[in-house]
Amino acid sequence: MPVHVLLFDAGSENEGIHSLELNGTTVVLLFEDRDDAERYAGLLEAQDFPTPTVESLDREEMELFCVESGYQARVVPSGFLPQSAEERLLIAPPEANMDVSSWQEQADRRSADGEPESPASVEPLTSSDPELENFRRRLEGLL
Repeated sequence: MPVHVLLFDAGSENEGIHSLELNGTTVVLLFEDRDDAERYAGLLEAQDFPTPTVESLDREEMELFCVESGYQARVVPSGFLPQSAEERLLIAPPEANMDVSSWQEQADRRSADGEPESPASVEPLTSSDPELENFRRRLEGLL
């Protein structure tokens, strides 16, 4: 059964997958519905996040990838309606995102010294553009 994930720099050696940090766990979203994945990608873009590509992949392969990588796979079913603030993050990105503009540089530093970079050194992105904030609120209002 296919699921849809959000990839950055798809097909390149800098390829990365979108993930969330929830309660100290890295979570990868597996969308059952392609439209839900594309809407989520649009919300990320509205927050000045790099535009992800929606890719259809085998669910079992993605779940295995997540286990092997130390991530938690969270399936977002078609027609999903959140019941909590945490579940809301499965259909709309958080207000502040991690800065991924230098994620490849961070990965290079990790591979060079073998140590992961401290999370404190990654700064959240925030939007100060009122027009962009208004657009983001309208998109979230469609939920």
